[in-house]
Amino acid sequence: MDAPPNQILRRLQLGNLEGALRSRSIWMCVSCQTCSTRCPKSVDCAGVMDALRQAAFARGIASPEECRTVVFQKAFLENVRRNGRLNELELIAAFKGEIFFRNRSLPFHLEGAALAPEMRKRRKLHLRGEKARDRAVVKRIFAKAAGGDL
Repeated sequence: MDAPPNQILRRLQLGNLEGALRSRSIWMCVSCQTCSTRCPKSVDCAGVMDALRQAAFARGIASPEECRTVVFQKAFLENVRRNGRLNELELIAAFKGEIFFRNRSLPFHLEGAALAPEMRKRRKLHLRGEKARDRAVVKRIFAKAAGGDL
């Protein structure tokens, strides 16, 4: 991180939105909520970091590397919305396919493929994904997250 979360928040307090949006720290944040939990003023630091990522992406400030984060998040959510659970192979295909489509970069597309047999052996990679039994619940969760009613 080029600046810890408290310094990002300080930039915002001082009106330096551009500096906060251009910080690599907003993309390094993994949303573990540690900063929000430990904040003595009960500020939702992780929520602010997420809002900054969204704003940076919307303004076109995000670099191609940072856009990979957004592509992954979208592929992940679409996968869960469609299946109700995570289908790992489908997620990998969607994410890597989108990155390949954007960058026309085959080496990245195949990156990590050699790890699959070992992951499979250790039961860390599931070839068949399961679907949620109650699709209506999944639909309601996504509707609520989008601002709709339950």
